[in-house]
Amino acid sequence: MPEQSELIVGSEPWPLTIPANRVVALRRAPFAAPTASAAELVRDALEKPFHFEPLRRALTPDDRVAVVIDPRLPHLTEMLAEVLRHVGTAGVPPAAITVVSPANAPQTWLAELPDEFAGVTAETHDPATPQKLMYVAATQGERRVYLNRTVAEADFIIVLAGRRYDPHAGYAGAETALFPTLSNEETHAALVGEFSSAAPDGKREGEAAEVAYLLGTPFFIQVIEGDGDTVQEVVAGLFDSGAEGIRRQDARWRASIDREVDTVIAAVSGDPGRVTFADLACAAATAARAVKKGGRIALLTTAAPDLGPGAELLRKLDGPTYAKKLLAREKPDDWAAAALWVYAAKSASLFLASGYPDDVAEGLFTTPIRTRSEAQRLIDTGGTVLLIPDAHKTMVTVG
Repeated sequence: MPEQSELIVGSEPWPLTIPANRVVALRRAPFAAPTASAAELVRDALEKPFHFEPLRRALTPDDRVAVVIDPRLPHLTEMLAEVLRHVGTAGVPPAAITVVSPANAPQTWLAELPDEFAGVTAETHDPATPQKLMYVAATQGERRVYLNRTVAEADFIIVLAGRRYDPHAGYAGAETALFPTLSNEETHAALVGEFSSAAPDGKREGEAAEVAYLLGTPFFIQVIEGDGDTVQEVVAGLFDSGAEGIRRQDARWRASIDREVDTVIAAVSGDPGRVTFADLACAAATAARAVKKGGRIALLTTAAPDLGPGAELLRKLDGPTYAKKLLAREKPDDWAAAALWVYAAKSASLFLASGYPDDVAEGLFTTPIRTRSEAQRLIDTGGTVLLIPDAHKTMVTVG
């Protein structure tokens, strides 16, 4: 008997029909829908941190506080307001707080903050100006670490960041929001080629964790996203909470299958404005880990995110065969995302439903999907089928 299934693409349901004997199920831990709003989850996490007392007890009214934010978070402004409100209960005035964003990040959150936080300073990290950086220490690997000066000189550092899988660090969020995100251009250039398409092994970010430890006691507020634009849970605490954040991220987003499949249908849900090409590349790579060599991958999204220099390089090629060498030679800033896309394109035939024009989709080594019926036809051609909702957040392994 056919089995009716549904994937959320953007905000729209895509119903799909798959014969029951051809469906390969994702094995994952059970989870419930979030029981509170993102703001409420942050509020509760600040009052009950992991192995720590409420945050306010670590602050004094004279502290200069730096709050590092992750602009990719859903409900960022609401969560940030809760952080600022909690810091205020320790007697720290808004004028003593600086909110630091990564380089080139838009500051749309600033206009959305309640008027009570009008005195808060907003700063966008500048990795190119030496006066905006400060030498912190050298790592065990003898890398000289330069970080954003405001953060390095603060009396107390708070990091509000999302936990996600990342080709550079394995796990991004918390420590990586500090390093290398807030480091200098030289460090970014040195790390751009250090990435992997392999699934992470559950360990914390090595060098990033070391740098966070060198900074003293940054306070992490780790956001584990749920379906679409929801927040599943929030974990707060000092350095030792990082491992707990990873454990809970894996509990929500790690899955496995018992065998590789012929066709993977991978969806990306949520606000298309939050979706990056790196998200699409992560979704494609997730599908590639699950598909048989030469199988089919259909990536379903409503987004059309900007393409970085690496993705644009791919469009100059007739196929993925020589892409790896070209990327290694040019070393674009989005090298990792472009390489993940190439990995998927070499693993299987790629099909893409997106907001891109057909010529852009085809330039990325994909066959455009224009309608839901075309996705259904891929399923109908036979073989085993795996559906992956929110594939850009999911880590699938075989075995």
